[in-house]
Amino acid sequence: MITGLDHVQLAAPPGSEEALCRYYEGALGMARVAKPAALAPCGGCWFEAGTVRLHVGIEDAFRPAAKAHPGILVTDIDALAARLAAHGADLTWDDNLPGHRRFYSHDPVGNRLEFLEPLS
Repeated sequence: MITGLDHVQLAAPPGSEEALCRYYEGALGMARVAKPAALAPCGGCWFEAGTVRLHVGIEDAFRPAAKAHPGILVTDIDALAARLAAHGADLTWDDNLPGHRRFYSHDPVGNRLEFLEPLS
């Protein structure tokens, strides 16, 4: 009955939207999309790239998860790693997933993100 994943929701502290936009738009190259009018007063921001949709909502008692993360499929993982490093993002490569190259990084508020590319 499940047909797909609509979006991933991450959390962020109040007032972090500008830093989030610099990271998700600038470093990752995602497009910011308008939130529906009924949800806009809640703050946060939404981003899309291809079929990937990330919603970042504001949480007053925000604390980034230590392990939870979205796994984002990419092409040309080396170019993405270089782009993120050029924007000052941390990168931790991990070769423990057979058939993939992958690394972890964190957005400006500490959300953990996994980027992975299947090996040919």
